[in-house]
Amino acid sequence: MIWRQHTVYRDRAGGVVIRGEHVQRWISLAPSGRKDEILLRAGRILDGGTTAPARSETVVPLGTGTGELATACRRLLAETAADATPPAPTAPGRPKRSEKPKRPGRKGKRMSFASWTILACVVGVVALYAYSTATRGTH
Repeated sequence: MIWRQHTVYRDRAGGVVIRGEHVQRWISLAPSGRKDEILLRAGRILDGGTTAPARSETVVPLGTGTGELATACRRLLAETAADATPPAPTAPGRPKRSEKPKRPGRKGKRMSFASWTILACVVGVVALYAYSTATRGTH
């Protein structure tokens, strides 16, 4: 499923990049320069397919579990998505639009099965990268 909606490749520095064209976001995992740490960066994909510079980044120790790594990835992608949505300008004297009526029975947003599958695949790729980096060592 991840291969249908995402593009996974290595960048020039040897890190792994995951592009989600359908959500206009990218995330990369690369060596941080220090032993046993990786650099996570996230950004937007601009119109025309070019990538914008990273909007969020963090360093994660390789010793953390995949759950913590996945949490860091989700946080970076959420920050990138929040940065991408500009606040709605309100013109003076203009009435606000009415919101769409909510469907009965749904109490909040839920992730679809496809989203969970993609998330599991991303965590798998991150774990594989962390494992391969830890076993080979970064020289």
